[in-house]
Amino acid sequence: MQKIPLSKCFINPEVEEAALRAIRSGQYILGKESQAFEAELAAHTGTATAVLGSSWTMIVYLLHQLQGVGPGDEILVPSHTAFPSMEPLMHLGARPVFADIDDTYVMDLAHVESLITPRTVGIIGVHLYGHPIDNDRLLAIAKKHNLWVIEDCAQAQGAKYKGKTVGSMGNFGAFSFFPSKNLTVLGDGGCICTNNTQMADRLRMLRNHGRQGKYDHEFAGYNVRFNEINAAIGRVMLKHLDGFNEVRRKIAAHYDTRLKGIVQTPPRREWATPVYHMYVVRAEKRDDLQKFLKEKNIETGIHYPKPNHLQPAVAGLFPYVPKLPRTEQAVKEILSLPIHGEMTLEAADAVCNTIAEFYGRKAG
Repeated sequence: MQKIPLSKCFINPEVEEAALRAIRSGQYILGKESQAFEAELAAHTGTATAVLGSSWTMIVYLLHQLQGVGPGDEILVPSHTAFPSMEPLMHLGARPVFADIDDTYVMDLAHVESLITPRTVGIIGVHLYGHPIDNDRLLAIAKKHNLWVIEDCAQAQGAKYKGKTVGSMGNFGAFSFFPSKNLTVLGDGGCICTNNTQMADRLRMLRNHGRQGKYDHEFAGYNVRFNEINAAIGRVMLKHLDGFNEVRRKIAAHYDTRLKGIVQTPPRREWATPVYHMYVVRAEKRDDLQKFLKEKNIETGIHYPKPNHLQPAVAGLFPYVPKLPRTEQAVKEILSLPIHGEMTLEAADAVCNTIAEFYGRKAG
């Protein structure tokens, strides 16, 4: 069988020409392509503005710094997410407080509210695997306790909650353009989308050595700038994003039908329009199934095998190890199946048939 990859980057002549256009422009950092990409990202998300940075991690680090995050602060995050969700706040001396998950793998908001203390300053709501968290409830909790909300949209670009695009409802939306993401720039990168234009202006200065003009530095900043080649590529990718997300939903629906009763397929809330950055099942004999699929040339992943509250990097932050039973059980069973914006139903059928073969069943 020809290899079926877990994910795949889209590259066509339009992408290649965009890169060449940027190369030929003679301007390579924060030029016209970056400015246009920011405007297009804001328009697609539904916010007043967007600020590009060299990565999700670094642009969120700068944002936290502008928010005044520091030692003694607590920020609520899910344990079941990519480690970078909490990395920036840790570098500023704040402490992540970990919440358990619900059946869609996003934070259990009832647990979130129970964790709030006088030291809590904000919540990072992760739209994990491309399925939105319940934003209305999240924002109501934040308002009740006077907390800010960052929507972590690294895996959910283009997803919608009750018809609204994720990243447009919290105080800030944070996006990643890493090569595996739904929207990639064929390199690293990230952005903050927001309606807080004053904060966005400060963020633009902070990413570029704290300056307004070329030699006018209002404060000490950083080099977290974006480059023109990636911006030009990102502009092409953004035009295809909604179409590729629709393909992902069709593949997911096909998986739902054919794998029903064989593995536990991912649930979806009625108010959610997910984008299936990952299609994650729960499976008996998960490790054996993954090995069997690899032998059949089908690539899979486990996102994520070790919960963040059990990572060595956070071991010294707590007087005790938090107990998150749903998270700890899920990581033993989850398996990410191949899915991307150019995937065919024939490839999905091959995945389903192979999983059914492993269990001695027949796919639907």
